[in-house]
Amino acid sequence: MKFLSQPLNAVDGGGVFEGYASLFGVADLGKDVVMPGAFTDSLRKREASAVRLLWQHDPATPIGRWLSIEEDRRGLRVRGKLNLAVERARDIHALMREGAVDGLSIGFRVERARAERPTGLRRLEKLDLWEISVVTFPMLPGARVETVKHAPPKLASSIRATTARLFS
Repeated sequence: MKFLSQPLNAVDGGGVFEGYASLFGVADLGKDVVMPGAFTDSLRKREASAVRLLWQHDPATPIGRWLSIEEDRRGLRVRGKLNLAVERARDIHALMREGAVDGLSIGFRVERARAERPTGLRRLEKLDLWEISVVTFPMLPGARVETVKHAPPKLASSIRATTARLFS
């Protein structure tokens, strides 16, 4: 359960951030659906540091590096670090800390997919991941830098108790 929106803490002062670059089983705006395991082979052959961290998919605008990229049950979980020695990365860092920019988007080559005739969806089963960008408008609306933190359990129960007292 999410309680407190804290955009200023979503990206630390050193430029480190986390989020989901892709979600499994969710159709994006282009009707592509990434399936669980689609990145397995790519991540096995290419380390996180070899996947580029770009701004708006522009190969001329690298803004940092990926510290970790892994598949979990939900999707492609990423942890990156903006290079704050780069002016563009400092600008993006400020925008991310304010919550003005929080989209993530993957750049890939399709190795295996299947089309579904009645729905028009394309199920992406195997992808070669080569870059992940921070973007203004992600093709998959749920692919975001996390801007909402989970309250610790003790704090969460305290918030619930206080809310119950205030609104009862």
